[in-house]
Amino acid sequence: MLLTIDVGNSDTVFGVFAGDDIVEHWRVATDARRTADELAIVLHGLLAHSAVMRGSDISGIALCATVPSVLHQMREMFRRYYGDLPAVIVEPGVKTGVPVRMDNPKEVGSDRIANALAAVHLFGGPCVVVDFGTATTFDAISAKGEYVGGAIAPGIEISVDALSRRGAQLHKVEIVRPRQVIAKNTVEALRSGIVYGFAGQVDGIVDRMARALAHDTAELTTIATGGLAPLVVDEAESIDVHEPWLTLIGLKLIFERNTTQV
Repeated sequence: MLLTIDVGNSDTVFGVFAGDDIVEHWRVATDARRTADELAIVLHGLLAHSAVMRGSDISGIALCATVPSVLHQMREMFRRYYGDLPAVIVEPGVKTGVPVRMDNPKEVGSDRIANALAAVHLFGGPCVVVDFGTATTFDAISAKGEYVGGAIAPGIEISVDALSRRGAQLHKVEIVRPRQVIAKNTVEALRSGIVYGFAGQVDGIVDRMARALAHDTAELTTIATGGLAPLVVDEAESIDVHEPWLTLIGLKLIFERNTTQV
């Protein structure tokens, strides 16, 4: 079985593949203070308590990380605890099959490259990937499967936190779908502004990207992913597909391109 790890700024997602299927997954808070030994304890605990993993062994690991300090500790964990397994870390020099048409390709996050590869593999190009994480990122992929650029906006939780800090009478609320767009109280007003506001942002940016990527915008597929995607996908008219495991699927594909073992 292949273990895939996506280290984001807020959360770290682990997924286990048996063949092409994700058979187990976990989400934990990303903590830059954790050492390699602590990361190993967390991972060992997750694996040990999984009914799916009983009697099964991890045969390889694929990782992408946007937090340099965590990446360093992950490398050390792999060396100390999984040194006998093939491990692929998405970084410069690793074969991804995704041409990056950016001024400085090294600036593009490894998770965004994994997303681009998985999106083209699953849905073809042209396409736009909208990843709802700490930031909301928009990645544009051409009909040829090239990563041609993107956009970055403040994420949903960042926006909610900023409102609660800067507004004297605005408190942090649970973000769920509001009952109606015209709210009758402050809590519902916050929910309406966040959910419908982000949906409108997504539709606006995707529309502009679609017109830049395709002669016929109907040919373009928009894929939503990320932990906060369920809050918006049903309200954004431009989103065609919700694929929560897009990054992990991309990691699996990159692993296969760089090793013959799965």
